[in-house]
Amino acid sequence: MTDDKKKRKLHAKDVWREARELVWRNRGRLAIGGALMIVNRVAGLVIPYLSKAFIDKVANGGQYELLMPLALIAGTATLVQATTTFGLSQVLGVSAQRAITDMRVDVESHVSRLPISFFDSTKSGILISRVMTDAEGIRNLVGTGLVRMTGGIVTAGLAIFLLFRNNAHLTLLTLAVLSLFAVAMAIAFNKLRPIFRERSKLNAAVTGRLAETLGGIRVVKSYTAERSERLIFARGAHNLFRNVAKSITGVSTITAFTTLIVGSVGVLIIVVGGQALRAGTMTAGDIMQFVLLTGLVAAPLMDMAAIGTQISEAFAGLDRIRELQRMPTEFDSDEHRQPLGDVDGEITFDDVSFEYVPDTPVLRHVSFRAPAGSTTALVGSSGSGKSTLISLVMTFNHPQSGKIFIDGHDLETIRLHDYRSRLGVVLQDNFLFDGTVAENIRFARPHATMDEVRRVARIAHCDDFITEFERGYETVIGERGVKLSGGQRQRIAIARAILADPKILILDEATSSLDSESEALIQDGLNALRRGRTTFVIAHRLSTIQSADQILVLEHGEIVERGTHEELLAKDGRYRQLYDKQYRLERNRFINPGEDPTRDLERETVTAREAPNGGDDIPRDL
Repeated sequence: MTDDKKKRKLHAKDVWREARELVWRNRGRLAIGGALMIVNRVAGLVIPYLSKAFIDKVANGGQYELLMPLALIAGTATLVQATTTFGLSQVLGVSAQRAITDMRVDVESHVSRLPISFFDSTKSGILISRVMTDAEGIRNLVGTGLVRMTGGIVTAGLAIFLLFRNNAHLTLLTLAVLSLFAVAMAIAFNKLRPIFRERSKLNAAVTGRLAETLGGIRVVKSYTAERSERLIFARGAHNLFRNVAKSITGVSTITAFTTLIVGSVGVLIIVVGGQALRAGTMTAGDIMQFVLLTGLVAAPLMDMAAIGTQISEAFAGLDRIRELQRMPTEFDSDEHRQPLGDVDGEITFDDVSFEYVPDTPVLRHVSFRAPAGSTTALVGSSGSGKSTLISLVMTFNHPQSGKIFIDGHDLETIRLHDYRSRLGVVLQDNFLFDGTVAENIRFARPHATMDEVRRVARIAHCDDFITEFERGYETVIGERGVKLSGGQRQRIAIARAILADPKILILDEATSSLDSESEALIQDGLNALRRGRTTFVIAHRLSTIQSADQILVLEHGEIVERGTHEELLAKDGRYRQLYDKQYRLERNRFINPGEDPTRDLERETVTAREAPNGGDDIPRDL
């Protein structure tokens, strides 16, 4: 318990430091805003201060020659107040939005550099909420909020000074009542801040689930899961509602208590001021001035109640943003690593082991060499470690033991950005952005010419179907390329990889979404693309990897066989079993057209390690 308290106290101290740094970075505009606010509040004191002269000298004293001078002073003060109010909105409004924008850019930049493991365990909706919503609250630190609070303090201070000049005894009684409000505010803010922090978390969770539901709407509709998704969302929304209701209750309590304090001050003025008026120690003008000046003390206090709540919410957002920004990124150690110059592309695995969960190896002592410009194919049943090996090549994960080399240089000593800039990928789940066809193909090279875009599209055999669209390459394909078929998305992803002109090429099921005709069309293009590049291929259709320079057969995270297609067939081992199985399925497809021969390697539901008798009873044709 003690450790938790220390941790929270340290956390709050960090947030205060972050807030001070944020204010300091915007000190110029805040200083101008502060000056305008002081002028604004001083101008606001003019009319209450003139009320005594108007009542005592003009209304009761008959000195009507003072009427126009008083009106001129009041009008000038009003004009100054209006002008400074406009200036405040411009100066501080722009300052706040600039700070919010800078904060969002900084957070997005940091998040994008976090390791893949972070994204695997964090919902995208939660990250969106942190980038967009949490940053919104800082406007109350660098916008009108903090300056308004400062202005309220200045106004209250000046008003109290004038109140003491008016009637010190009545002022002391009034301040005694108002001090109760200050105590209540301190208690309330201490209670409200955790509520606002919890609200940010709840809002992020609800947003994350909603993003998942909308992103997978086809799956939701296919399984008629609308009702279950509605219930899940409703549960989260109601949790958020209860949090908001609790915060509203807290704010309402503060507002009600403020109203009670102000009312008590009014009663006090009526009783004490009325007796002073009867005794002749105060005039009617004094009473009016005291009432108006007291309002200028009470109004900022009520304003500070609302602003204080907003600033508390801003601190909660800053707290969450700081928590995110303290996470180490993939590139933190890049400045201490060596730059990577021109590369040939030779990749070497030296006794590499990897595990996602401790004591559950996914790759075991994997060693191989992929010469520059060669093609290495990975074959094996589902869960054998193929995709994990590829993720290590792409530096999405790092070995627990062993080393990976690029042209003889340890990858752990090379700048990550330099290495990844040499990669080109076509993943199993191709992601296209909501933009035009040309923009998606240009993703790795935004300044590529249309001639280059069309050239790679022809190689990937996209040009034919793209030119059939009404707007051709300017056709907007929708979020995740939803307006395209699976095969069309796959070919655009291949064109994107070709345009990137990588030194190391990753093809993870690059032809999995293509029918036999489409696959045949792009094989020549892929073969041309592979020339001069170190290529890693994962493919369930063994016919697509027969030309590979080497084929690695993985089972249970180990390389059990390696060689060319002909060499592995001659060994009559695991590869031969997989090949014969697929050959039979290809032949049976003519008899059963609905059979998909590409799925045979995913159908091995029992492994030798898990089966009784060490797997001796498993048919070997699997």
